[in-house]
Amino acid sequence: MGKPAVHALRAVLAVVLAGTVFVQAAMVWALIGGNDPEDGSLPLNPLRVITILGMVSVQVALVCVWRLVTMVRRGTVFSHDAFRYVDGVIGAIVAAALLWFTVTALNAPGQRDDPGVTVIMGGIGVAILGVALVVLVLRMLLAQAVARDVEAARMQAELDAVI
Repeated sequence: MGKPAVHALRAVLAVVLAGTVFVQAAMVWALIGGNDPEDGSLPLNPLRVITILGMVSVQVALVCVWRLVTMVRRGTVFSHDAFRYVDGVIGAIVAAALLWFTVTALNAPGQRDDPGVTVIMGGIGVAILGVALVVLVLRMLLAQAVARDVEAARMQAELDAVI
């Protein structure tokens, strides 16, 4: 992975991380203010808490990707240490999906006249879980690559011993 690609990815990760921190701060500020509507519509404080937790899941994924990029740059990504970061990304995505399903459940009673919105929101949650499955498949590919790397190192050691 070239230096320009690493720097560009890190810049994007830093901007997104800063954005999530800004959103969290805004949600905490709104929680302190407590401006929920009095007209019986959806209470905002549970949604604010879910937003804060959702930003935490995004931040966990960003930090894990940052660490994986560092490992790629150093050439150490094909090691068992990488699994903890890939597992962190998978966990963060699953947490985000669960939070999205919670938002869908909170929103569903207000959508009795038009349940299509709830169905679409549920479909988005399933799509988020699909992303977690894709990362899980990539984790399995990483496991195969690590196993082959270990096997190649063992074979090289045997060859070096013979020579």
